[in-house]
Amino acid sequence: MSSRKSGGHGPRNVSAIPAAALRFLEYYYPIHYKAGIGVEDALRGGVLNRHQTAMLWLIHSEGKDGREMDRKAIERSLESWFEISGAAVTKALRAMAQPPLELVQLVENPKSGREKIVVLTPRGEAHMKKMIAGGEAYVQRIVDHMTDEEIRQGLHFFKRISEIVEGFRDD
Repeated sequence: MSSRKSGGHGPRNVSAIPAAALRFLEYYYPIHYKAGIGVEDALRGGVLNRHQTAMLWLIHSEGKDGREMDRKAIERSLESWFEISGAAVTKALRAMAQPPLELVQLVENPKSGREKIVVLTPRGEAHMKKMIAGGEAYVQRIVDHMTDEEIRQGLHFFKRISEIVEGFRDD
């Protein structure tokens, strides 16, 4: 049974739409794999693997000034998204730090000599812009088939899902 308030911003007990959760699930899973993987592939640009792409996106979206992030914070986020070990995170970061990529630099955290901060290099910043442009172009191909109202509703829907899922962390 759904639990969402009638105002749409908190839990309520009864869904006004029969079998809403099942209907959402039936759309979500194919969207995740068809559209979501398409976006991921566009971001990867044939250069990075999915873990490396996620690491760069984390730095961009959650890191300090969109340029740097504690390695441990990257690891914690990725562990909640993928089945990935700390060693695999280190390996992926080292590969992005070395030639031919040289997208990030691993610097000592001034608060702890054992911890590292991952910082985008100028080459990494340029690559991030290229990644975003590729992802935007892919999503634009989808948006081109939508009305302005569908776009507004879609943006609102994604925003609400993000807010709700973020709230699950507090549960």
